[in-house]
This record gives sequence, C-alpha cells and structure tokens, in this order.
Amino acid sequence: MNFQQLRSVREAVRLGFNLTEVAQALHTSQPGVSRQIRELEDELGVEIFVRAGKRLTGLTPPGAAVLPIVERLLQDADNLRRAGADYAQQGHGPLAIAATHSQARYALPPAVRDFRASHPDVQLQLHQGSPKQVAQMLLDGEADLGIATEALAQYPDLVALPCYRWTHAVLVPPGHALLDGQALTLKRLAAFPLITYDAGYTGRTHIDEAFAREDLSPALALTAMDADVIKTYVELGLGVGIVASIAYDEERDRGLRALDARHLFAVNMTRLALKRGAYLRGYVYDFIESFAPTLTRGVVQRALEGGAVED
Repeated sequence: MNFQQLRSVREAVRLGFNLTEVAQALHTSQPGVSRQIRELEDELGVEIFVRAGKRLTGLTPPGAAVLPIVERLLQDADNLRRAGADYAQQGHGPLAIAATHSQARYALPPAVRDFRASHPDVQLQLHQGSPKQVAQMLLDGEADLGIATEALAQYPDLVALPCYRWTHAVLVPPGHALLDGQALTLKRLAAFPLITYDAGYTGRTHIDEAFAREDLSPALALTAMDADVIKTYVELGLGVGIVASIAYDEERDRGLRALDARHLFAVNMTRLALKRGAYLRGYVYDFIESFAPTLTRGVVQRALEGGAVED
C-alpha cells in the first residue's frame, strides 16, 4: 500500500470517477491511475469501485467504507509534513484563505495588512467563492481556513467558529422616497424593487425569512454575490439595495444613502471554518487571532479537539 494508490482513490471520487481528469490532477497517465487502484483493491481483497467496462461509475459498499479511512490517512500524512515544516521553517510557508466576496473586500483587509507586517515571509493566497465553494475548498484541502456567513456551520467535517455579528443596511439614492423620515418597515421596503444578494450569500436567508413572516413577496430587480455590484445598480435607480452594513462607507459611497435595517432582519454571524483534524502551523493561529481576537490559539485548539465555542 502506498500514498499514490490512496491519492488515486481519493481523486477518482472527488473528480466524479473521470480517470482522465484524475491522471491530470496527479500528473500521471490514465493507465497508471487504473493500475494504482487495481493494486490497492488486490491488496485489500475487495473492489472499491463499481465498473462499466473500463469506466468507474461509483463506489461499492466496501469502497464507501474504505473512503473515509483513505481520507484520514492522507490528511494525517499532510499533517505530518506540515508539522515538520512548522519546526524546520518557523514563520515561512503558504497560507491559503477562502472567503466570500464581502469578507474578502470589507472584513479581511485590516487583518491581512497586520498579518503581513508581522509575518512577511508567509505567502498569502486568497481564494473567493460562494459559501458552499468556500466549504468545499476546505474539505478538498485547497484552503487552510475559510470565512463566510452562510453554510459553514452545516458541514460536520468542518469546525466553524463564530467571529463577529453584523446587520444589514438599506441603500437608496439621494432624494429617494424612503428618506422621508418615516419609520422603515418591511411593508414600505416591499413596495420597491429590491437589489440584494444571491440566495445563500451574506445573510440572504434572514432577508427572505423576514419578508416571509410578514407574508410579503417583494419584487427582486436584481441579485448578485457582490455588494459593489448591488451598490452600482442602486445608484442607477434600478431599485432599493439591501447589503451588509459593513459594505457601506459614507465617504466612499457618496452617491448613496444608508438606512439602518437592524430592526428588520435577524443579526448575522460570520464564521471562520477549519477542516476537522487538520494540523495548523503556528502562523495560521496568528492570522486567526488577528482577524477575530476572541479566537485565541487555546480557543481554536479546544474547538478542534471537540470542545464547544459559544456564539
């Protein structure tokens, strides 16, 4: 049994049983991948994959039982390499962060700036995606930590830690009818076309739930994953925007006016997620604490060991 055999099995599942793509991912040949899988099956005495001719089409029941063990072995091997590098090259190495656009654009910059000043030899890699994509990058080992509001707490193989709470704001152009000084209500909002986040992004769930409780069905003029896109179309007069309050800056967004909407929509929680069982190098703990001071190394380690962290 060797790690190349284990990687071949893992990548075959991850890439939808397409051996051509597996070979490309592992920088080898398709016959080589097939041989590695067959040799592991022969050694284990079971077939891991269901086959239709030479094609893999799924996992057998023994394969479904073997896969989590394969994942753990490969993760432990990766953890071993990271632990060795941590002691051999203190303060040197990569740090891959996956985040949604709102987090990357508005929440992360101060932490990145401070971390770069204190850890100049760490190579930061910032990946952006939807909350689900952020979670998948963590699960696939493409990112060391992920930051998002939605979805991260829904994955049992991730440890999702609370970072900070935030609320929404309503954005309108100057002179808009909602700036008449009257109380902002969901009913008043629903009278206008709305521009807000795509489903599953940046607290959109709480927006939908609030309108549903009032039996209101507002018209959506446009949805986007990016607050800057939302603000652009609000400025053009296409509708009323609902964004994370952190996305509005009075000096920068001079063509817009903001109304506090914290009384209309539930408070949101941004979370930082890590893959359960992953080994974190020392500077990863430093970055986490730079981003969320309450998440000290001790707090994070307890959470990774199965301890609870209060929201």
